[in-house]
Amino acid sequence: MRTYLSAALAVVVLVLLAVLVPLSALSAWVDLEIDNTDRYVAAVAPLAADPEVQSTVSDLITDGAMKQIDAGPLQSTVRDFLHEAVMSFTTTDAFQAAWNAANRTAHEAVTAALNGNTGDAVTIDLAPMTEQVKQNLEENGVLLANLIPVQHTDITIVSADRADQFRQTFRWLRAGSIWPAVGTVVFAVLTVAVAWVRGGPGRRRSALAALSATAVAGFGFALGALVLRVGIAVARDRVLSGVPDSETGGAAAVYDALTSSLRTTVWIVFGVGLAVALCAVLGRVWTARGVHGGGQGGQRP
Repeated sequence: MRTYLSAALAVVVLVLLAVLVPLSALSAWVDLEIDNTDRYVAAVAPLAADPEVQSTVSDLITDGAMKQIDAGPLQSTVRDFLHEAVMSFTTTDAFQAAWNAANRTAHEAVTAALNGNTGDAVTIDLAPMTEQVKQNLEENGVLLANLIPVQHTDITIVSADRADQFRQTFRWLRAGSIWPAVGTVVFAVLTVAVAWVRGGPGRRRSALAALSATAVAGFGFALGALVLRVGIAVARDRVLSGVPDSETGGAAAVYDALTSSLRTTVWIVFGVGLAVALCAVLGRVWTARGVHGGGQGGQRP
């Protein structure tokens, strides 16, 4: 049994890695992407072409404008016309630039929310986009375009109560930075090293113990990746449950864009962990046969 990790120790290693892997990934994500304005904007920039985002932006801008426009019996017709004009604008380069500018400003709200400097919701202010829409429509001679109000209109990304719930978690993740990831790798390496040292006399027995430890560590990384994936899904549901129904599509698109790198990390870590574990299992089988064959050979006359 000395060539194996004990069952209790194997369970401990699996549980620790199942906890450390998602914490490591989340800490690195907060440090490298959420706290970095340029990477944050780069992550959400492609959403300017997302139909859900375009529809949400168009609805909010149009609804805000129609509160200031009284077209009498033509109110519905004017609204449809204005909505179509705004939707058309969302396909332009000017909208992309306005979207990027709005998200660069929104990043300040995200940072403030994570730092606990505000109890407000995390939002994207559409005022810069409304200004661009108004200017574009006026230049094209669209009737009533001059009546469109340029005012503070938000897409809610995280509601105030959800931001309060997540704030303490994000503080711990920010404090950890990339060090939990470093610690997780060091822990896995030490697990294998200790197994090698305590594997018993002979290189092959030490190798058997090290391969057993490597297999457990590999499965631990794979399990941790799955835990992270479940956590991302649960957090998504909680975040969106606090967003108004009319803004859910846009908020979901933003959440998915910001967590895209995390989901990629999940499958990379899962694939690598599983591959390492399977290779270690196969290596152990091959090595064990060598030890067994050597033992039999030593007993022959």
